[in-house]
Amino acid sequence: MTERQDATTGTAEPAAGGDRLDAATQAFLAHRNLLFTVAYEMLGSAADAEDALQETWLRWVKVDLAQVADQRAYLVRITTRRALDRLRSMRRRKEDYVGPWLPEPLLTAPDVAEDVELAESVSMALMLVLETLSPTERAVFVLREVFDVRYEEIAAAVGKAPATVRQIAHRARRHVDARRPREAVSPHQARAAVESFRRALDTRDLQGLLDVLAPEVVLVSDGGGVKQAAPRPVIGAGKVARMIVNGLGKARVALTSEPTVVNGGPALLLRVDGELDGVIAVRVEDARITGLYYVRNPCKLTRITSETPLTLR
Repeated sequence: MTERQDATTGTAEPAAGGDRLDAATQAFLAHRNLLFTVAYEMLGSAADAEDALQETWLRWVKVDLAQVADQRAYLVRITTRRALDRLRSMRRRKEDYVGPWLPEPLLTAPDVAEDVELAESVSMALMLVLETLSPTERAVFVLREVFDVRYEEIAAAVGKAPATVRQIAHRARRHVDARRPREAVSPHQARAAVESFRRALDTRDLQGLLDVLAPEVVLVSDGGGVKQAAPRPVIGAGKVARMIVNGLGKARVALTSEPTVVNGGPALLLRVDGELDGVIAVRVEDARITGLYYVRNPCKLTRITSETPLTLR
């Protein structure tokens, strides 16, 4: 019997086993971007999403593929269970987190921004709303509302009866709808607002900031105890604009900003004296900025230099 090399462990195994591994690998890779998107939307952390996918892979290679009728659904089920376990364990980490917690920003391709449904589902604004759900509610909401998974499949993934899942989905949808941002503007309008904000930021123009910020704008900054950040959200155009201008004035640093696309929406990369300082994701409604999400924690800035592929399918 011939042998082939196992790409995962480097050990030799019979050709038949290698064929099975090849089939498992091809199926996993075919759905990997989807599985990552599912895990990320449940967890808000790319690092934890990658760990969930690794655990999914380790379980997937042990499955008898001949017994699997729908490989995509089966993989989503495994990923959901792994992500749900991690989501529950992350609650303690977030409780101990220093200052406000923001999702880990992802540099995304332009096509993500053009896909309205996908862009909203991974937006910082909606991801923060999902943080207010229980782990099971979040899993059910993400699978049903974002990925349109059937109730029966969701029930198998979260270990609940289909009737119970329907109730959870209804409750989670009502909760999210009461808190989700209003309808966003077009990508062109959003970019225009961000460009106005960028010019005002670069020139320390207080009036320019007041002109582009909505009266009810909210600034949330995440330093994770490593970088300085506001200990709680700052609300109101006047407070946000003055904090930005006064903070830059006191710091006396050379600040530069660079437009980018993060989580499917417009954002700015900020550099202080030439060094990366953080990324600001922006929420625009009615041509004015209603949300600023400033991630400074260096541990959360590892996915903003190369694009992360995301998909709903």
